[in-house]
Amino acid sequence: MNKIGKYVLMFAVGAAVLCSCNKKSDTAATGTEVAKKQQVRVESVYAEDVEQLYEYTAIVQAEAVNNIAPTIAGRIEAIYVEVGDRVTKGQKLVQMDASSLEQSKAQLDNLELTFSRIDALYKSGGVSKADWDAQKTQLDVARTSYQNLLTNTQLKSPLNGIVTLRNYDSGDIYAGNPILQIQQISPVKMNINVSEAHFPIVKKGMKAQVKLDVYGDEEFTGSVTLVYPTINAQTHTFPVEVSLTNANGKVRPGMYARVTMNYGMNKNVVVPDNAIVKQQGSGDRYVYVYKDGKVSYNKIELGRRMGNRYEVLSGVQDGDLVVTAGYTKLADGMEVEVIE
Repeated sequence: MNKIGKYVLMFAVGAAVLCSCNKKSDTAATGTEVAKKQQVRVESVYAEDVEQLYEYTAIVQAEAVNNIAPTIAGRIEAIYVEVGDRVTKGQKLVQMDASSLEQSKAQLDNLELTFSRIDALYKSGGVSKADWDAQKTQLDVARTSYQNLLTNTQLKSPLNGIVTLRNYDSGDIYAGNPILQIQQISPVKMNINVSEAHFPIVKKGMKAQVKLDVYGDEEFTGSVTLVYPTINAQTHTFPVEVSLTNANGKVRPGMYARVTMNYGMNKNVVVPDNAIVKQQGSGDRYVYVYKDGKVSYNKIELGRRMGNRYEVLSGVQDGDLVVTAGYTKLADGMEVEVIE
């Protein structure tokens, strides 16, 4: 190859190398620019009036539970109700063996007759006051004994309710366990544990909305019937009792309930849920707030959820711009480019 050809070839190779270097330089420069200016979308957030609704879980309980049993052992002559039966206050439920009762009644009748004679003699001066007092005392003891036997022979319901348990059959010997159990289910009650922050707000008579898992979205209206006066030092909560009238008996003890209490309105910033970042390895929540071309990583305290938005109690100000897209590679203090 002659000298001119060699120079031409060397020039061509040099130009190719220079072009390649320029391309690499341009690519590196472009990559640096992207890293400096990550693109994000932002949205303005504002303070709104937010209903302070708090949901609590509870198990429905009977208003009262009564175990039907005599105080003395004996044979059960008859049981007149079955599990699931509704009963009324004063209704006869169980008949125990009445032989002792009959003997007591015969003795009482005899003492009543004897006392009537003594009383007549006392009024006419035929017997002393001491004799009259002794006979009266004996009669009072017999009356008390008879009433006690009567109560333990004819077992009656002390309340309106439903039979939820039966441990014996007619003819069995009562041996200690309750013969029947009666639960009052109108009304029913639920116990919830409320944060001490709401202690000044919760009052007897406040309304509460109740949903039961078994009935889906159907709502029942209850009210606060008892507010406990002390706060648990470990949990910083206090018990509150909520009652439902349950006139139709639709709600039953043991059902899983969700009780919602309304504590009024607060004005707080509301943030879209797609702006909220959960920190890995903890339950902390953050948002990126955009200002003057940079983002700051702000820890926030969440309130209640409202559809696809959250109430924020702290960490964001009224009118702030929060990042809603493009925050996966962001860091605190990073410069960003806002896009529509």
